[in-house]
Amino acid sequence: MRSAAAWLASAGAAVQESFLTELTEGERLALPFLFEFWAMEHQLPPEGDWRSWVIMGGRGAGKTRAGAEWVRAMVEGALPLSPGQCKRVALVGETLDQAREVMVFGDSGILACSPPDRRPDWSSTRRCLTWPNGAEAMVFSAHDPEALRGPQFDAAWADELAKWRKARETWDMLQFALRLGTHPRACVTTTPRNVAVLKEVLELPSTVVTRAPTEANRANLAASFLDEVRARYGATRLARQELDGEMVSDVDGTLWTQDMLERARLAEVPGCFDRIVVAVDPPAGDGQSADACGIVVCGVVSDGPPQAWRAYVLEDASVQGMGPTGWAQAAVEALERWQGDRIVAEVNQGGAMVEAVLRQVAPNVPLRKVTATRGKASRAEPVAALYEQGRIGHARRFEALEEQMGLMTVSGFAGLGSPDRVDALVWALTELVTGPAESWRRPRMRLL
Repeated sequence: MRSAAAWLASAGAAVQESFLTELTEGERLALPFLFEFWAMEHQLPPEGDWRSWVIMGGRGAGKTRAGAEWVRAMVEGALPLSPGQCKRVALVGETLDQAREVMVFGDSGILACSPPDRRPDWSSTRRCLTWPNGAEAMVFSAHDPEALRGPQFDAAWADELAKWRKARETWDMLQFALRLGTHPRACVTTTPRNVAVLKEVLELPSTVVTRAPTEANRANLAASFLDEVRARYGATRLARQELDGEMVSDVDGTLWTQDMLERARLAEVPGCFDRIVVAVDPPAGDGQSADACGIVVCGVVSDGPPQAWRAYVLEDASVQGMGPTGWAQAAVEALERWQGDRIVAEVNQGGAMVEAVLRQVAPNVPLRKVTATRGKASRAEPVAALYEQGRIGHARRFEALEEQMGLMTVSGFAGLGSPDRVDALVWALTELVTGPAESWRRPRMRLL
């Protein structure tokens, strides 16, 4: 359903002029802050007796604005000094910085949405918004669920729940804190991800859900944005999740579930490693239509016996359509950037050519050539087992790489094209952890 503003915009000049002429000066000043006039259907709270309202949408679908306006509706009264429905609100983001910069100060955050006579004051020392009527909203980080032990609230806005590292602990602490008033409620704004705590919240009978794709908010996005991301990501799982706002389930038989990938993401990465390699899976063809060249950088910390070693995925430097010299240059630059020990390159597709191209770019580059003697799934299974054991960490979210990982099954790759990034990942982690070809030990290197 379109908003009233969208209807008016398409109603013609005469209707628009009549509408604006009939407004009083006060009504014209108030109009930009009347969210019911501008809101799309998925941005308005559902009716009924619910405890959690989950707004699931694609990137840029208007989730943040909906959350900020819901907080306003909860705390504001009929007049600036009149009490609202709620007096104590929790604002919970992935981190304190994210909560402050998106939920409070963002372009669609609470301060930007508030009219001058109702705009709250921000106290950085207390991490608190205070409205003219005395209502308060405290900012919390999902990295610190224990901070929610003690305070109490009658409303809460949780942003990007599916990205929280300590999602279950933080959500549980928030539920215990929602104990003020006659009917405490929470608004959750999130891009859907296949994580356990979000699925459990969605299944509760006290939860209501609204959904929207990125296209729903096309009028407020850059004209080229949707065309670009649709062309780039097409009908991939990532596009369904990040643009269509769908909850994408794990592929049957996947070696890497979404829960495994979420657990692999780290708040901090070691500052030093015993060894770093750059693995390369060269494409079979050339040009824009060829598969990407998988280039993945991994490091290992080898404290204790080999079964205790931990490895880290540091960068996905894969490139597409650059030709042999281009991908070779990208691999060498990644090695230099991370002060790596060597390049590990698969040579099934033209072994002599792979080495020749790399030597042309860097004649003395340390290189180990590896040859695949088993299928991709068989090579990937020991590496997937390391993830199950919690021995692999990701320095950040690698969306394209993790998309391929979720499609690698015990029967092979369930996606289109070649799993080039996964192949490079498997070669890197095999070299570092599951089957080093030689014994080595050197002083630990600290990254600058």
